[in-house]
Amino acid sequence: MFKYVIIVILITFHAKTFGQTTNTTDSLKRDTVIVNSQYDVADLIRNILHPNSKPKPMQAKSAITPMPNFAYNPSIGFQIGIKAVAGKKLGKDPNTLMSVAATSASITTKGIIYAYLSHNVYTPGNKWNLQGILVAAKTVTPDFGLGIGLDPGDSEADRILTNPDRKGYVLHAQYYKISEKVYKQIKDNIFVGAGVSFDIRRKIEDRNATDRQTPYYIYSERLGYDPSHYMANGFLLNIQYTTRDNQNRAYKGTYADAGIRVNQSWIGSTKNAVQLNTDFRQYFSLSNRNPEHVIAFWNWGSYLLSGSLPYLELPGTGKDNNGRSGRGYTIAYFKGTNYFYSEIEYRFPITKNKFLSGVTFFNVQTTNDNLGTKLFEHWQPAGGAGLRVLFNKATRTNLCIDYAVGNYGARGLFLGLNESF
Repeated sequence: MFKYVIIVILITFHAKTFGQTTNTTDSLKRDTVIVNSQYDVADLIRNILHPNSKPKPMQAKSAITPMPNFAYNPSIGFQIGIKAVAGKKLGKDPNTLMSVAATSASITTKGIIYAYLSHNVYTPGNKWNLQGILVAAKTVTPDFGLGIGLDPGDSEADRILTNPDRKGYVLHAQYYKISEKVYKQIKDNIFVGAGVSFDIRRKIEDRNATDRQTPYYIYSERLGYDPSHYMANGFLLNIQYTTRDNQNRAYKGTYADAGIRVNQSWIGSTKNAVQLNTDFRQYFSLSNRNPEHVIAFWNWGSYLLSGSLPYLELPGTGKDNNGRSGRGYTIAYFKGTNYFYSEIEYRFPITKNKFLSGVTFFNVQTTNDNLGTKLFEHWQPAGGAGLRVLFNKATRTNLCIDYAVGNYGARGLFLGLNESF
């Protein structure tokens, strides 16, 4: 397995950068003209309420966009709430990357209550980058067992763990997360960072598991976890490379981040563990005239190097930082101690004013199950298409509506704000 991890690291840090952004005064003026010619939801609302008013130029628009928070995917059901997103370049240095932040409070038809505050801030000149999130939630998590859909086990417990028939269980819990990383730019586009992450779950229960013969209980008892609660607290060490022209919807550039997470019992973690996490994204704009024609590639991986992880912290489908991987399956549909995910997406404009655009995408994922199936031995695909509605043209914020199909009859509609990657 480690040779594949090394390959991922080499790809992450030695991938050639295509279309690197060159920020000059002329290009900024040109970008402003292009954005002002676009049409977003704010323009639509203004035209309905004040049909004779003139559109505001980009510079006059607020960097903060409050909105109702509607979403849907098979994991959470229908979601309703309130949300605010913000995007702004700090300082006057034209090379400074855009800072973004978001906050939301919502409830879903499956009984999930979720509130968070996140930020990704670049100080003037990109000298520092601060990334963090606070989460408080009542979660309802569908569970389909360990692995990638194969059954190598002989015992009844092993068959429950690997669960090839994809029989679903439901885990209820309280969830709290505090995570903060601080990066220092050491060279153009290269940052090194460190931080901490506290992941706490309380009152965990499967209300239908009267005999405790479910994947969660079997895994927890085998590895010595109290099935009612745990903490996964660790230190983070990362290196990041980025040339993306926009964090919400990049037209070109590269993003790569690799990091080590070290969970330690002396800071409250239930068990010790060491993980390697990698995130690589590449964007190719196919047209100078219409830069919204984009081929985007994403690879995300997580590999347990030592120790053990609680069941609900295992890497898997939709367990990336933004919870957007694996469209076509519910969150954590496939999971294991080691996980590898790749996706390719084609993005294209539909209307001339860029109000509507579309995407097509295809993804694959693989994981182990610690019962015989190894990483890269078996793959599960999914794919689909989607519509984009331009919500805020100044920050390239899109409302995303996707339909995706996977194996085992998995399919669903996925609604969200901003691109999956």
